[in-house]
Amino acid sequence: MLNIYHVNSLVHWEEREIHLRDHMIGFFSQEVRSFLRSVNPAWDVRRVEAPALMPRSLVSSAYSNADIWIQEQLSTSDIALVLRPETTPSTYVYMQHILGNHSKTRLPLCVWQAGRSYRREQEQPSKHMRLKEFWQLEFQCAYTADSGNDYHAACLEPVRRMIASLIHLPTRIVPSDRLPAYSEVTVDIEVDNADKWMEVCSISRRTDFPQRYQSQPKKGAAVDHDVLVLEIAIGLDRCLYNWNIAADR
Repeated sequence: MLNIYHVNSLVHWEEREIHLRDHMIGFFSQEVRSFLRSVNPAWDVRRVEAPALMPRSLVSSAYSNADIWIQEQLSTSDIALVLRPETTPSTYVYMQHILGNHSKTRLPLCVWQAGRSYRREQEQPSKHMRLKEFWQLEFQCAYTADSGNDYHAACLEPVRRMIASLIHLPTRIVPSDRLPAYSEVTVDIEVDNADKWMEVCSISRRTDFPQRYQSQPKKGAAVDHDVLVLEIAIGLDRCLYNWNIAADR
């Protein structure tokens, strides 16, 4: 990781790190897929890529204009676009699309993305990894709220182990220091890099999926369900940063 612009929170990644990031994406995605299907073989797991630019209207109200990078509107007819601060809204839009247009798509459904997101982070040294442009690997795993499986509780140790297997530093599971409005429960996975315990992954049970889900039994009327979402959000840049620390020891 190189800070050769000499601007806090803007870094260059070199070829070795890029290859490692690609490996992490492949390994973590396969591990999450295997975990979900070990609990319930019915999980439908898919990858999607959405544009880094997205309509401002889709961005959570938790982000003010001071938090995000907004395109200048050159005319009143321009759609207000922003560089996405997270991948979740675009994943939700895709999930609604395939649930609404493909009769064979059913819950439980996991859609994941790996890509860049952008935020106006406070000026801090790069070692704190509060980057303005950063890589996210986010899994949005939607299931009916009346499911008998507590996927959130079940995934914590498997996710911790998969991260520890690549980043050879102590890892722990801790309650998050913030509970987003959309979440019933959020915990973090942190890595001890000797400088501090750094969050590399956040796992939430979200309640903000934009629509209810309708199932159709073989007999009788359709049934409406509330939807919960297991979100596994991994900071790939932070994983790379801590992997480098472990490799240099």
